[in-house]
Amino acid sequence: MKPKSTHSLKRVFSATRYSWQGLNAAFKHEAAFREEIILAAIMLPIAFWLDVTQVERILLVASVILVLVVELINSAIEAIVDRIGPELHELSGRAKDIGSAAVMLTMLLTGYTWLEIVFL
Repeated sequence: MKPKSTHSLKRVFSATRYSWQGLNAAFKHEAAFREEIILAAIMLPIAFWLDVTQVERILLVASVILVLVVELINSAIEAIVDRIGPELHELSGRAKDIGSAAVMLTMLLTGYTWLEIVFL
């Protein structure tokens, strides 16, 4: 029997489909992700419109995308914790709080990046 290739084109298509399903689920079920998508839809075109260097543009775009990435990870953590059970538990609360802190730090980084490049 021929071993299953883990690098096949089929695997790439499946991974892409799963990723789209994840994005759709986050958009459907996570209000924070929807709000951040709206902000990204405003900020990303502005980043391309601004008269900044290529490196500055990359930083502006990357900082916005990073917020979305960390929000997705935070939402995944919250879904796992909620799947375990609805009862309050110190570790469950800590996991959710740490995920939230990660999102907050990326938002602060984005704000600082935009402030330094665009306004200072």
